[in-house]
Amino acid sequence: MAVIFGLSATVLIALVGAGIDYARLNVRQRQLQSAVDAGVLAGGNALKLAMATTVSVAGVTEHAIRSEAKTSSAQPLSVQVAVADDRTSVSAVVREDVKLMFGNFVGLSTVALVTRAKASVVGRMRLCMLTLDEAASGAFNLEKNAQVTARDCALYSNSKSGTGMLGQANAMALAQTICSAGGYSGARANFAPPPQTGCPVIADPLRDRAGPQAGPCTKPPATAYKSDDDDDDDDDEDDDPEDGDDDSITKSVKNIVNRTVTLDPGTYCGGLYITDYAKVTLRPGIYIIKDGPLLVGKQASVSGVDVGFYFIGDKSGLVFEQKTTISLSAPTSGLMAGLLMAEDRNVANPVAPPLNSVTRPTPPSAGGTTKLRLYRIISDNARTMLGTIYLPSGRVVIDASKPVADQSAYTVIVARQVNLYEGPNLYLNSNYGATSVPVPPGVGPLAGKLLLTQ
Repeated sequence: MAVIFGLSATVLIALVGAGIDYARLNVRQRQLQSAVDAGVLAGGNALKLAMATTVSVAGVTEHAIRSEAKTSSAQPLSVQVAVADDRTSVSAVVREDVKLMFGNFVGLSTVALVTRAKASVVGRMRLCMLTLDEAASGAFNLEKNAQVTARDCALYSNSKSGTGMLGQANAMALAQTICSAGGYSGARANFAPPPQTGCPVIADPLRDRAGPQAGPCTKPPATAYKSDDDDDDDDDEDDDPEDGDDDSITKSVKNIVNRTVTLDPGTYCGGLYITDYAKVTLRPGIYIIKDGPLLVGKQASVSGVDVGFYFIGDKSGLVFEQKTTISLSAPTSGLMAGLLMAEDRNVANPVAPPLNSVTRPTPPSAGGTTKLRLYRIISDNARTMLGTIYLPSGRVVIDASKPVADQSAYTVIVARQVNLYEGPNLYLNSNYGATSVPVPPGVGPLAGKLLLTQ
């Protein structure tokens, strides 16, 4: 037998082979550790977002591990996932038996690689948008150049449809976490990060909030409306032909305001239409919009601090037209504390709010649902909408061309469906400490953090 530098060729081959196998094992060990880390982080994110079931969290964790580990049939992977009973942590242990290339020289054919990791949840993630529809395609739908910017909070869809989330054309959703109970459709560029799928359904976090009761009908002051026959030219402005004819609106909405005025809270039966160049200030309180829509049209402006809107009846709903200015902040106390908008859940045959002659028709829902009230924001100057918008029987449609709610300390939307069209950028900020408007329990305000250990 040949001897090289005092070692037999067999021993030398065994030593070299052992070095090669050792390097391979080190690389694979790091790959498996990276995979198990990614898996428990995915499971931990599911725990942060909802009181998920043990089975669903374990499934999300194992799926992420196997996807990252890139295993082969020749080397099957064993994955064991454990979710704490109090749902505050998820851990995983991964084992893979790796075949050695030169194991025969040392009498060892395989080596077991074992990696483990644990993610512990500290607090819950900020939830800044939740669509409640559990069946509709496009319950959360972005089209054309629409954007949602929610850097420090989560976007969540309860729809179990394979296309419960839609990102189309150049639309984009940017968030800390994006999660779909079903699936999503769209290029990776439409979502950052890509949505987690198969997430557990979140129960409506505000389902126990009681709404205000309608009272006697409130009328705007007599000075709030000037008819065409009024000879008083104060506050007159030249009509803009691009604003369109609103005869159909004035015939269907009972309370019309077209002059600068301050309004009181109360129950506005038959709806409220603020139009022309009116500059309306809302005194603090609750504004119940009953059996008619809240419309702000032409070049009117509406502002109010410590105000909440509550919608009742099939004919209720909302439209903020394109050239309007909107600045609203939710109540800091009382029955609607933290709620900028809410609604009566009972809807039988909803009627879409009327539009003027030049406003483009409302795009149809991707899910085809018709039994929803419509809340449509077209305004290019709706930059302060501070508080929580809670519309469990409503479809929120935003098709402005300028940023919406970007100057709000925080905005949360919980609605049956949320659809964005054209080119708005809806900002869902989460600067809770920058305002005295409280965040309703169940949405926000604790930052979800994961402590990863191996």
